[in-house]
Parts: sequence; C-alpha cells; structure tokens
Amino acid sequence: MQTDPLGDFLTTLRNASRSAKSEVVTNYSRMKSDVAHILKREGYVSDVEVLSENKAKPQLKVVLKGNGKSRAIVSITRLSKPGLRRYVNADNIPNILGGMGVSVVSTSQGVLAGHEAKKRRLGGELLLSIY
Repeated sequence: MQTDPLGDFLTTLRNASRSAKSEVVTNYSRMKSDVAHILKREGYVSDVEVLSENKAKPQLKVVLKGNGKSRAIVSITRLSKPGLRRYVNADNIPNILGGMGVSVVSTSQGVLAGHEAKKRRLGGELLLSIY
C-alpha cells in the first residue's frame, strides 16, 4: 500500500532523470496526470500519455526531456507531505530560483503552476517545486 503516491511518482521522475532514462511508466492517477501535464506545459517533459490496454489498471507514460546526461529536471522536491501539509494563499506562493523554476499548487480549480495560481489569485496546497 502506498501512503504517498505523488511522492513516489516524483521520486521515479528524479531517479530516471539522474540515470539518463528516456521515459517512465507508472500507475495512473488523476493527480499524477495533472502534475505531468503541468511539467509538459512548463517544458520539463516531452510527452505524457495514458496507456490503457488494460482498463482495470491504466498506466501513465512520461517521456523526459533532454539528451544523455543533460536533463531538463535538475531538482524536483515534494513540499507538502502526508505528515505535514503546506497550504499557502496566492500572496505566499514561492518563486523558485527567482522565477527560473516552477511550483505546483493544488487549488479549488484544479492543479496549477504557481504563476498561474498567482494570476488567478488562488491559494491551495503547495505540492512540489521543480527546476
């Protein structure tokens, strides 16, 4: 039983990036899919695809961006954990590396990148930071 599926997904992405893997296949969940699509929109992954050969257990395939040892993902960190949730309002969403990185926030209107949540004046649970 997984206690933190999103944390396991981020660890899988981090390990794949460090070991120069080109793609990751993991169990599907809507939260993982939303986060992966944000990473695609922000330029950290090339492609996100839902593999559903078996309807009972769909898979999420994420193709990482970069060639060889040079990867787009340098660091990916889970900020809000099951043991200590971090909630922020729109004014307190952090800038990652002075705007060079991205924070991901789970809001009432879905999972958004930090800069999108600031524009919409939405706060929520601070999920992760990536650069």
